[in-house]
Amino acid sequence: MKATSKPKRDPIPLDQAEREAFRALASEIEGVDVSVYQKFDKDPLEPIIGLGRADAPLAFFGRDPGREEVRYGEPFIGSGGQLVRRVLYQHLHGEEMPDFEAGRALGQAFFWINTVPYKPLGNRAWSMTIKRRFHPLMRRLLIDNWHGRDIVTLGREAFLWFGMEQPREVRQQLEAYWQREDRFTAHFNIELATEQGATRAFRLHPLPHPSPRNLAWFKRFPALLEARLQQLLD
Repeated sequence: MKATSKPKRDPIPLDQAEREAFRALASEIEGVDVSVYQKFDKDPLEPIIGLGRADAPLAFFGRDPGREEVRYGEPFIGSGGQLVRRVLYQHLHGEEMPDFEAGRALGQAFFWINTVPYKPLGNRAWSMTIKRRFHPLMRRLLIDNWHGRDIVTLGREAFLWFGMEQPREVRQQLEAYWQREDRFTAHFNIELATEQGATRAFRLHPLPHPSPRNLAWFKRFPALLEARLQQLLD
């Protein structure tokens, strides 16, 4: 079926059932940084999910939203996300990203998702218990709402998320992969399934977390991401 240009540009929003499922889960957990949501007059039950086009060639999978993500209601918009967007813009346009809004518009061409779509207190990673509760909803978004297969994961937490609800052998393989020296240039094949039985195969392309606090890898991150983009988009 030949698609029109408009659906190719427009991000796919959550449908009402999906939104209500996220909101119901969020209302039952502790640890959402409610004060930040209140500061920006945002609803702490509203999930921060960028989604993007169903036919987006690449997905970016991170840990969880931060302060700026709450402010704008979009994922990957804070300092780490801006670094990702700057490298993307340079790769696609051959010039530096001119301003914040150019990077924000760029987000519509890709698929953005986190382990849990809510900001945690103190920017600490969500516990395994919380990630496990959201896991069925998040993996359903990857399987049902996106048609691609190549996922750039950002940081160890995001990469190992894909081992949740997997056989022990797969979890061990993920852990072993993360110890490899070529983990930021090679890829890992994995299959996800929804609770309804739908399955999809994906290829994970891990990178370090793009945080300035990640002293070991932060300065090397732009070059590592550019190498990934050359592999996946050129």
